[in-house]
Amino acid sequence: MISVTSDHLSRGAFVYVRQSTNNQVLHNHESRRRQYGLVYRARALGWAAVEVIDDDLGRSGSGVSRPGFEKLLAAICEGRVGAVVSVEVSRLARNGRDWHTLLEFCGLVGTLIVDEDGVYDPRHPNDRLLLGMKGTMSEMELSLFRQRSLEALKQKARRGELFLAVAIGYLKTSHDRIEKDPDRRVQEAITLAFTKFGELQVSPLSSHRGRPVQQS
Repeated sequence: MISVTSDHLSRGAFVYVRQSTNNQVLHNHESRRRQYGLVYRARALGWAAVEVIDDDLGRSGSGVSRPGFEKLLAAICEGRVGAVVSVEVSRLARNGRDWHTLLEFCGLVGTLIVDEDGVYDPRHPNDRLLLGMKGTMSEMELSLFRQRSLEALKQKARRGELFLAVAIGYLKTSHDRIEKDPDRRVQEAITLAFTKFGELQVSPLSSHRGRPVQQS
């Protein structure tokens, strides 16, 4: 068991909160409550100064720009972080580059990593090995999620049920139906466009071939 020293406690504990998508932010409130609840875990371990970084709500941990993660790394490099606290490794990073960068920085300045399972010191070989395995499993898990999602999309495409986007002025409703936007102004604009197209189009096979096309 890694001991939390006075040196760690003299610096702050930084709780990193992240959810991968805006849909999760809107609907998965329990996950967010668990993550914010880590403030109490940090205080139970002895930290009086606890800071929450939640700038990355709605951002993937797979390598996209994450201002919250960058803020965390900067604070670690400045020597202000005694522990990084997160529910699990996947909240901190879903790719090897970010994960191992975090481990290197924490190891250099003596910052602990805390999750719901335990307290780890990246300077200790055994802890470093375990953290490395956790990061690898998190990255692999994301790859499996992507593969399953891609296969599901392919199956829908084979059935002719895949709609990645619909034309402007239309909406995808329940049961994969495509309907006009309920906004009357949008409907009128679509109707006008089709009406004008019918009035002004010239068939290339009509008797007007060779004649100049009238400009509206």
